Amino acid sequence: MNKRFVIASAFAAAAAAPSILWAQKPAEMPSFKAEKCYGIAKAGQNDCASEGNNSCGGTSKRNSDPKAWIYVPAGYCTRIVGGSTSPK
Repeated sequence: MNKRFVIASAFAAAAAAPSILWAQKPAEMPSFKAEKCYGIAKAGQNDCASEGNNSCGGTSKRNSDPKAWIYVPAGYCTRIVGGSTSPK
């Protein structure tokens, strides 16, 4: 194996580790009156999830995951196609 490649890979992993650890948390409550809306988040764009391996913000692996949620203004979730105020 190329020694430079191994060193560069180790350096890149060490540099990325803090940002990965910081991303593993639920989103903060927004300043406006909001509600959790399940099933509408794009992959990697969720604020959190009810359970499973994507229980932290930005960790959803698929679009419209029925257990992943995002904050939306109160009263809007039921107006969005596929949106639900409870996990499925």
